[in-house]
Amino acid sequence: MSNTKMAQQMSQAPGFIAALDQSGGSTPKALGHYGIEPGAYSSEQDMFALMHEMRVRIIKSPAFSDHKVIAAILFEKTMDGLVDTMPVPSYLWDKCGIVPFLKIDKGLEAEEHGVQLMKPIPDLNSLLSRAAKLGIYGTKERSVIRLADKNGISEIIHQQYQVAETVLSHQLVPIIEPEVLVQSPEKAEAENILLEELTQGLQKLPGQGKVILKVTIPEKADLYAEFAKHPRVQRVVALSGGYSLDEACIKLKKNHNMIASFSRALMEDLRASQSNTVFDGILKKVVNEIYDASVNKVE
Repeated sequence: MSNTKMAQQMSQAPGFIAALDQSGGSTPKALGHYGIEPGAYSSEQDMFALMHEMRVRIIKSPAFSDHKVIAAILFEKTMDGLVDTMPVPSYLWDKCGIVPFLKIDKGLEAEEHGVQLMKPIPDLNSLLSRAAKLGIYGTKERSVIRLADKNGISEIIHQQYQVAETVLSHQLVPIIEPEVLVQSPEKAEAENILLEELTQGLQKLPGQGKVILKVTIPEKADLYAEFAKHPRVQRVVALSGGYSLDEACIKLKKNHNMIASFSRALMEDLRASQSNTVFDGILKKVVNEIYDASVNKVE
């Protein structure tokens, strides 16, 4: 796989990132929304197999490979799986022209100081080496901010950049994702603190490697727009964070130099019971709407 071509795509190509990375804790909810209830599987292995089938259905849909989706974030079990006979990362890049990323965080600690840090990531170096061999271009690591606590947010960003340094040492590109919850009573204040902490962290980041910043769509439009010009930032992307698709796209259109990296909003209308024609039609409509919000901005 060509990292140079992938880097060019991630830096310049119009489009958005699809987040197909629901992990163990959120898998039953995602399957339930898709129309597969817990009674349909009897083990964790069966559950993940059904989740893989759903993701493969999305990946193989013509709507997913029309060059509007520029990258996809995968759960570890998806990275290790196959589409037909091809490893998923190879299928995404070679067949679809979609850059593969890997979610590496292992969930969240209990809330302290208004934030939830990432749990320790065991065997991180081993995981990153394996991911690189499979053709993964970068990683994603999520933590959560609930309140505008400066100490808590500072701790979140310190941890995020520490993990990012390890990722960069494997010649992979980290997506730093400090999610400010959309229902936070102090969302705007938390975002202002986050802006300051992210800026300071970029200034201290060693080496020359670039990161991708994934943030909640801010209350103040274009709050993060300047990051797109920063020499250490490859792209600024937005998570949907529980907003409906329509609401997320309306908000995203107001933020220049920011593209989508949606998960729930991408898949909210897809169901297991739909025929392939219906499924592909819905996915195409959603892809077009997210692409439009990522590319065509309003003043």
